[in-house]
Amino acid sequence: MDEPEILELDAQHTAVVRAALPVAELPTLFDRAYGAVFAALAAQGVAPVGMPFGFYPSMPGEVVEVEAGVVVACEIEPAGEVVPGWLPGGRVVRAVHVGPFEALQDTYAAVMAWMADHGLEPAVGMWEVYVTDPSVEPDPGRWRTEVYCPVA
Repeated sequence: MDEPEILELDAQHTAVVRAALPVAELPTLFDRAYGAVFAALAAQGVAPVGMPFGFYPSMPGEVVEVEAGVVVACEIEPAGEVVPGWLPGGRVVRAVHVGPFEALQDTYAAVMAWMADHGLEPAVGMWEVYVTDPSVEPDPGRWRTEVYCPVA
């Protein structure tokens, strides 16, 4: 993990598929959701302005709430299971995870420890931006994922 940094972000429009499911089912959801999101955007003539992400509006437990999608420049029209959403603005801590998705929990733990060491309290909601496309880069050791944790 790279050294975390504090950023100030504007809220961003998103096109997402929302779900609540067991953590083990996330890969299947992401595959389905991104296909649906990109199809809906193409039908509306809207281009994504960022990489795919997963937004978690609450702390995961046995069941995780997630929004899987992309950032867009304007609000989209709902299309099937694809709906408009937002990534929150404000102060966030960002860290870059390098490695397989299965090791992301280690990066989250390190970010939470870094925040505590710097007197920062996490707010509700966090998200991951999947910088590396696993279909293009087959080596999980080279995958890059940005982790964003809002500051309370």
